[in-house]
Amino acid sequence: MKNEPIIIEILLNASVDKVWQALTDNDQMQKWYFKLESFRPEVGFEFRFDGGPDDRVYHHVCKITKVIPGKKLAYSWRYEGYEGLSEVSFELAENDDKTILKLTHSGLDTFPDNPDFAKANFIEGWNQIIGTSLKNYLEK
Repeated sequence: MKNEPIIIEILLNASVDKVWQALTDNDQMQKWYFKLESFRPEVGFEFRFDGGPDDRVYHHVCKITKVIPGKKLAYSWRYEGYEGLSEVSFELAENDDKTILKLTHSGLDTFPDNPDFAKANFIEGWNQIIGTSLKNYLEK
């Protein structure tokens, strides 16, 4: 089960354009995602951020792998100093004047056997990030 990707779909009460901007504009990302020094939705662009439990910090290193404006954003996700490489993708679909966002995070099985890298932690994290933080940001 660890090698099955995480897939989360939510319906957002916002236009595709508004959701795309929230996913790709660093100023907006600061309000619902992680604090990124810089971000550009361009294939090959690398960005970094820190995260983890209160007593530990993991340095995340990500590189944009696919950009289809208004439709899909994907990037690799790894941890500095650890084995493993995963991929995160956000796919957008219009639903009347709302947006269906489908998040997929695959490759979790490539990470070391570390409780912090447990699939349940990623599920909880993504539900918080897109199901609460992004949703609240877009629908305020």
